[in-house]
Amino acid sequence: MGRPNILLIVCDQLRADALGCYGNTFSRTPVLDQLAHDGTVFESAYTPSPVCVPARACLITGNEPQTNDCFDNGYPMPAAPTFMARLSAGGYRTHGVGKMHFTPEPRALRGFQTRDHGEEFGTVEDDDYLAFLAASGFGHVEHPHGLRDEMYYVPQLSQVPEELHFSHWVADRSIDFLETASAEQPFFLWSSFIAPHPPFAPPSPWHRLYEPSLLPDPFEPQGGDGLLTAYDRLQARYKYRDGGRDRRLWQLIRAYYYASVSFVDAQIGRILGALRKTGRSEDTLVVFTADHGEFLGDYGTFGKRSFLDPAARVPLILSGPGFGPERRTDLASLTDIAPTLTEAATVDRPPVDGLSLREKHPGRLVYGQFQQGELGLYAVIGERWKYVWSAPDGREYLIDRRTDPRESRNLAYNPRVREIVLAQRENARKHFAGLAGIDFDAESANVANPLGAPPGEHALRALLAVGLDSEASTIVVRPGGWPEAPEAYRARE
Repeated sequence: MGRPNILLIVCDQLRADALGCYGNTFSRTPVLDQLAHDGTVFESAYTPSPVCVPARACLITGNEPQTNDCFDNGYPMPAAPTFMARLSAGGYRTHGVGKMHFTPEPRALRGFQTRDHGEEFGTVEDDDYLAFLAASGFGHVEHPHGLRDEMYYVPQLSQVPEELHFSHWVADRSIDFLETASAEQPFFLWSSFIAPHPPFAPPSPWHRLYEPSLLPDPFEPQGGDGLLTAYDRLQARYKYRDGGRDRRLWQLIRAYYYASVSFVDAQIGRILGALRKTGRSEDTLVVFTADHGEFLGDYGTFGKRSFLDPAARVPLILSGPGFGPERRTDLASLTDIAPTLTEAATVDRPPVDGLSLREKHPGRLVYGQFQQGELGLYAVIGERWKYVWSAPDGREYLIDRRTDPRESRNLAYNPRVREIVLAQRENARKHFAGLAGIDFDAESANVANPLGAPPGEHALRALLAVGLDSEASTIVVRPGGWPEAPEAYRARE
């Protein structure tokens, strides 16, 4: 057999445990469950940055945020060569469909030969999906991806019918590529969905797939708010999710999230069905993953920007040449996808931070970073211990992944694990350039900093920097905050 074709499928904001193949007992994801049954499932795959742009920068380069110098959605992606460019140069026919979130140029090819452009923000003139809607008689729809701002986490019915929904369009354009791709040349296709990123707006009749009142409540362990950081409280504020608990609303949010996931699962089924019809499925490596997860009410919050599993652990399934039925517990990172694909394609593969998943890496540590300096959130994740340093809070977090797999207790200030904390600090110092000289004992304290109460020095500095008044109930703009106004920052979500 020659070099494999490669199909990469990516969802946005999909937590690993939203899929049946990851143990969810009520989510309906038969297509992905079958893909997992036939292929290799990575039980402990993590995003290197729990927010869209830096996570995708890591995915396409194989390098971590500090190597890419990309730490948040407002940062430009690096000019470094992407794995798509290496596949194109190596003789592959490369095409991308859907959300890529490339910054600062959303329409950049970044190594693709062609793209069907479809992002969350654009115009009929520069977005192929919006042009498709206009040509289909739905150009009048102002928010085809759902209404944001105050409605960001309010579940909504899609403003377009099922056959015009973005997820359906991604499948349509992917199928068109598969049906027309030359059989004489290996291909790389990236099918990239926006769902289940909020707003959660599945089309009819999919919005009725789950009975909200029958869904399990979010995971809220006693004292679990002590595992949250200033970022969790910040995003809950500007996502309008910090005004108290409404159980029925939260159930509806979760129902529409899972409906969006199930609808995407069906569209992936259409893509894989088309691949089989071409007769090339046996020679195609299929990779499925997500850029990061979503709290979905766990710990009493929503969003991402955290290294707790709901936000940081992602699904990762590889099925096809080199990846048969297996469930692997060794750690994996999104940075591993680039070297894995270039190795499978036998094209130029320069050294990167990621590792090839064709080999197992027992005892490995994976690293994560969001923001930097005084705003930095850093993670060191091993087979047993997860260590997080939140500079805005001046606070450490240590979780025993073996005895506390649901992550309900912070052990960082327990003297019985002092040696573990010291070892994890050293791992962080050695790996992250920004932590090389930090005195953790001087900087950290076992003090919570909830919004609505006078925060400590670290949290106050961070919260003011991002434009949030910790003692008020509204979002405010402060000098020295984000370089854009809050409306533009929400647009970068």
